[in-house]
Amino acid sequence: TSFPLSVLLQVGFFPSECVELINDKVPQSVTNSVPKPVSKKHGKLITFLRTFMKSRPTKQKLKQRGILKERVFGCDLGEHLLNSGHDVPQVLKSCTEFIEKHGIVDGIYRLSGIASNIQKLRHEFDSEQIPDLTKDIYIQDIHCVGSLCKLYFRELPNPLLTYQLYEKFSDAVSAATDEERLVKIHDVIQQLPPPHYR
Repeated sequence: TSFPLSVLLQVGFFPSECVELINDKVPQSVTNSVPKPVSKKHGKLITFLRTFMKSRPTKQKLKQRGILKERVFGCDLGEHLLNSGHDVPQVLKSCTEFIEKHGIVDGIYRLSGIASNIQKLRHEFDSEQIPDLTKDIYIQDIHCVGSLCKLYFRELPNPLLTYQLYEKFSDAVSAATDEERLVKIHDVIQQLPPPHYR
């Protein structure tokens, strides 16, 4: 049985951006043709699926009820910012503000924090909460905040500098002189998608 394209897009079989809708390009003779008869059993199934799809609660309602949580870690940067309505991820904003205030120490991004503290912070940000980084547990282990930043970048499905621009960045850093390198890197940075550029 074939399902309407709109149903397949809603269910998520195809990402909508990968599908070209061709309704306007289909000849009149095809759209006016009589559909093939369906058995009663299949007809009931299609009716049930259509009713089910129409009665599904919206994403907004699911979020309000606390059923749906937006991922922070491991989520595409552009998608996360679109869902959250922020210009930059809250996790990075909170962590960098904390580090600038409390973490100007040697090796802030080189040394690792305590794993349990990193996981606590990760869980809070993934639960759409903003943890209190001024708690003693984090002040005494400021490296866990730096580690959380690195973890966020490491888990991006498409890296901050993007797979698409990898070769260009590689060429830029291989330039012969510092001046040439600076110009080339600046040029590639301008090509980043807006969420990545910010």
